[in-house]
Amino acid sequence: MTEAVLEKLKILTAAAKYDVSCSSSGTVRKNNGAGVGNTVGGVGICHSFADDGRCISLLKIMLTNYCKYDCAYCVNRRTNDIPRATLSVSEVVSLTIEFYRRNYIEGLFLSSAVVRNPDYTMERLARVAKDLREVHRFNGYIHLKSIPGASRELVNEAGRYADRMSVNVEIPSERSLKYLAPEKDHKSVFEPMGYIKQGVLENKEDRMSMRHVPRFVPAGQSTQMIVGASSDTDRDILHLSSTLYTMPTMRRVYYSGYVSVNDYDKRLPALKPPLVREHRLYQADWLMRFYKFKAEEITDASNPNLDLDVDPKMSWALRHPEAFPVDVNNADYEMILRVPGIGVKSAALIVNARKFRKLTSDHLKRIGVVMKRAKYFLTCGEIGLHNVREARPDVVRRQLRLDFGDW
Repeated sequence: MTEAVLEKLKILTAAAKYDVSCSSSGTVRKNNGAGVGNTVGGVGICHSFADDGRCISLLKIMLTNYCKYDCAYCVNRRTNDIPRATLSVSEVVSLTIEFYRRNYIEGLFLSSAVVRNPDYTMERLARVAKDLREVHRFNGYIHLKSIPGASRELVNEAGRYADRMSVNVEIPSERSLKYLAPEKDHKSVFEPMGYIKQGVLENKEDRMSMRHVPRFVPAGQSTQMIVGASSDTDRDILHLSSTLYTMPTMRRVYYSGYVSVNDYDKRLPALKPPLVREHRLYQADWLMRFYKFKAEEITDASNPNLDLDVDPKMSWALRHPEAFPVDVNNADYEMILRVPGIGVKSAALIVNARKFRKLTSDHLKRIGVVMKRAKYFLTCGEIGLHNVREARPDVVRRQLRLDFGDW
């Protein structure tokens, strides 16, 4: 590695740190002896952990941070006076292979600012993935950013070689996006999302009728929204996330708390949002994905933003005391899931265990229920006398804050 390449590497890895929409691949690419590397156990995420506890590392880099756009919230905006750099396709390929051979990484997360035009940038991203797969026989994880506004042909070309692709929504509403990034619109974001979805579905059909069909973006796609750069509420964010999750290929929506990188722009908020807001959005996202909550239940017109003092599940329970207490020996699985202190695994264990005996509070503790929270919202015979309906939600809320502090 020359000093020039090293300097570009420092600039472009620093520029990529604000993109959090990278995640585990969910795929396995086995090495048959003719290639380089493999995607072990379906994981390949930067600084995350595999099921066995291993830390997985990923080269997270931008192809260039020269950008034709002037988005108010972006550190790489055209008018920013920052160090700029561009790596060639061959330089990115060489870095990835050399880093892998030295056991520094297990894959590549490659994004880029938009230089010249979307198609020019997308073509270079696709060439990196193609060279890694076909020239160097690289079987490690590859996550590519799809450039908003890129053509279907180039998105499909990239999808033949990437494990996962992502297109960032960035700002939840069209109105706010136009205000902060006048050169962008949601159509240019949602179009490549549609190309990826269509490519995955067509590939699935082809694989059912033909034996040897290369996989197309086998780990699906993800996206990212910036929280707090605009006046959009948590309700706006969660409703868009809920819509995106109806796409069969959308695996994750990531939320990134706004970081003040352009404090001279008066369109941006003077104060960055509290970090706990990002955390609450991830909790709400979890409720939609695994707890069968709908976006309109978590936030509504009278509560457009998430409660920062309590988690969204507890907040919903305190706003709906009429739904409690839940009898764990008779209630259905979906209602048991709504009890604070009971997780997906615990709810399943409760439903299975009650087939053989009537459950008591001791059984619930052994199953893994957090009784300090759950006791106000459930009954199993001997508990439930001081439930949220009788003790009033405000009293329960105060007691929980005494028990758990800031939670």
